[in-house]
Amino acid sequence: MTATDQTRRGSARSVADALREQIRSGLLGPGAVLPTGRELAEAFQVAPKTAAAGVDILKAEGLVVGEQGGRRRVRSVRRITWNLSEFERGRRRDSHALDDWATAIKDAGRQPSETIVKTVEPAEPQIAEWLGIMRGDEVVKRARVRWVDDEPFQISTSYFPGAIARGTLLDEDRELSVPGGVLRHIGHPQTRVRDEISTRMPTPEETELLQLPVGTPVLQHVRIGYGAEGPVRAMVTIAPGDRNLLVYEMEV
Repeated sequence: MTATDQTRRGSARSVADALREQIRSGLLGPGAVLPTGRELAEAFQVAPKTAAAGVDILKAEGLVVGEQGGRRRVRSVRRITWNLSEFERGRRRDSHALDDWATAIKDAGRQPSETIVKTVEPAEPQIAEWLGIMRGDEVVKRARVRWVDDEPFQISTSYFPGAIARGTLLDEDRELSVPGGVLRHIGHPQTRVRDEISTRMPTPEETELLQLPVGTPVLQHVRIGYGAEGPVRAMVTIAPGDRNLLVYEMEV
């Protein structure tokens, strides 16, 4: 790398650092249009390509998004608060129209919706471990993309042992919502749950389904639901880190 290359790279980083600080301070608010490349070049006294490289750094960090016509905006995101200590707990909020998750979104003044695909598959090793069944045993898989205000917010995939799900409402290829929850309705209520939460970068499929800007990490939330005789469901939720706030409340 030549001295000129090092100076150019340092200048691009300086442009990114300055713009990032303006975003964090609120000087450039959500949805604000960034100055043009020429304007940035003049303001920072760098070459237009160097200014553009600085903006590219912020795009890679998920702070800035591009639009048709070459304009760049500060990314605007309205997060949801997902209270996992209340989700599916005790007196569930399901109705015949909305499940517990959708009801909470509606109560927050947002508009929930979902798409769903049901399949019957042999259990992969990790699913079998979570459900306490043999690898290759039949499971009913219900894969959903959850939307809030017409924006994808979560991928939520539930796996049920075929022994309890086949021939029930869970085996139907449609949206389901029953007061008290479907598992209780079919005679296998959850009595306790175990949550596992991790973070990682998304897969290409997740990036496409969730319409993720480059550089956006995701949360992986696994909830294993237990009934009287063992696990009755494993739900894996993939949630963009910048769109979801996970909350737990407990007595100490």
